[in-house]
Amino acid sequence: MSFDYSIIIPAYNEEAFLGPTLDSAKAAMSVSELRGEVIVVDNASTDRTAAIAEERGARVVFEPHRQISRARNTGGRSASGRFLFFLDADTTLSPELLGKALLLLESGKYYGGGAKVRFDLDDQPWSVRAFTNFWNALARRRSWGAGCFLFSLREAFEAIGGFREDIYAAEEIFFCIALKKWGRKRNLRFELIEAPPVLTSSRKIQKGRHLSLLGNYFLLGLCPFLLRFRRVCRPWYGDDA
Repeated sequence: MSFDYSIIIPAYNEEAFLGPTLDSAKAAMSVSELRGEVIVVDNASTDRTAAIAEERGARVVFEPHRQISRARNTGGRSASGRFLFFLDADTTLSPELLGKALLLLESGKYYGGGAKVRFDLDDQPWSVRAFTNFWNALARRRSWGAGCFLFSLREAFEAIGGFREDIYAAEEIFFCIALKKWGRKRNLRFELIEAPPVLTSSRKIQKGRHLSLLGNYFLLGLCPFLLRFRRVCRPWYGDDA
């Protein structure tokens, strides 16, 4: 069965967050006339992640190697949609955001895009606000999309080989850089959707984790080779890195 678009959700032990994410995706998809599918990539979970996905009608594929980029690629290669959406398992997808992204891709003028990021935390410390503003400004300037919500043409994903599997973090940055080169040759553009922003879990920034994330992104300029080691990328993988 073929689809117009595929929503790919990499997930490792996400039983606490995956249900609401899938519910939001289903609600967003219901207002579009295009046919879509949801693929959850079970990245060697030890909890009910796969069961929750199946209970909510998602197609589950398995990726045994614990690596975010590999999980994204496994989902992308399993997808049948001509448009690909990569959504984190703790992120809310609104009908307005999905609708705007689909219109961009359908126009034939864009190779992909992302969205301005907002965390689901009402009372944000100044450091979190500064981090969020910094990222959103940098993303717009560089034509980057946050990994929690990123979309592209399937043709572009296949042409650049998907996400780099020799690194354990910041794979969405390298993905966007490669997409930009591909799109420029075809006179296609990237769009960072300003409104509505994508709403993602505040767990990404709890206990100063946003500062660790920022530090890891600086490795891109200082020593990107370090991103090849999962232990260096602990903010993305937790204590089992």
